Amino acid sequence: MINIASKAGNYLRATNQVVANGLKPLAVAALSEKKVSGDQKEHLTVYTLSNQLPGNNVSIKTGVATSTQVRFAHTDVSVPDFSGYRRDSTKRAAGKAQSAEERKSFSYALVGATTVTAAYSAKVLVTEFISSMSATADVLALAKIEIKLADIPEGKNVTFKWRGKPLFIRHRTQEEISTEGSVNLSELRDPQHDSERASNPKWLVIIGVCTHLGCVPIANAGEYGGYYCPCHGSHYDSSGRIRKGPAPLNLEVPPYAFPDEGLLIVG
Repeated sequence: MINIASKAGNYLRATNQVVANGLKPLAVAALSEKKVSGDQKEHLTVYTLSNQLPGNNVSIKTGVATSTQVRFAHTDVSVPDFSGYRRDSTKRAAGKAQSAEERKSFSYALVGATTVTAAYSAKVLVTEFISSMSATADVLALAKIEIKLADIPEGKNVTFKWRGKPLFIRHRTQEEISTEGSVNLSELRDPQHDSERASNPKWLVIIGVCTHLGCVPIANAGEYGGYYCPCHGSHYDSSGRIRKGPAPLNLEVPPYAFPDEGLLIVG
C-alpha cells in the first residue's frame, strides 16, 4: 500500500491510498513528481514511479478528473487529559505490575463482602417467608386437647372438637372389646387388629370423619353397633373399622397418650 498525503489548509488533510494487487514488486520504486504545464496544473497532479520497474512507468493521478479515495480528519481537536483522575500507580508502565496485587486484593474483598451480605439477606427472607406460613397462636393452642376420662361413662361415646374436626372418645365395654378383638382380619376391607387402633382397650380415640366423602358418622348406630354414616350408608364397628358401605378406609386414629390415670392428651 502506498500512502500519499498532501496538506490542504491548516486543519484538514487529504490522504490518497493505492492498494497493491498482491504481486511482489521486482524492484524498489522511487516516487517523483511530474510537473504539468498549462491550466491543468491547478486541477491535476501526477506522481510517477521511477523507471526501475520493468516496462513503462507507473503513474498515480490525483485530481478532479480521477477517482481517488480521500479521507479528511480534523487536526485541531485536542485530546482531554484524565491524568488527574488516574491513580499514581497506573500512570507508570512499571508501576502497573507492582500495584496489580493490591487491586486484586480489593476486588476479592469487595466480592466477599457482597457475597456475605447477599447470603444473610437471603437467610432473613427465607426465615420470614417460612414464619409467615406457620400456624398462628390460636391454632397452636388447639394443637393439643386434654380430656378427663372420668366424665365419660362406660358404653358411651363423647364428641370433642380438635383442630376443627370432630373427635370421638368411646368408653368401650368388655363385650365390645372381646367382639372386636376376635374379628377375622381377612374379612376386613382395611385390615387392622383392634390392638393396633386402641392402645388401651377400654378407650377408642378416633376422628369422626367418614373416609368416603368426609361426613360425620353417628355413634352407637349401624349394623355393627359402632358408627354409621347416613350420607352413603357406611357401617363401622366399635373399633372404627369399615365393615360395610362405600368408605374405603377405617376411621383415622390421631396421636394420643395417657400421661396419668384418668387423663387423655390428644395431639
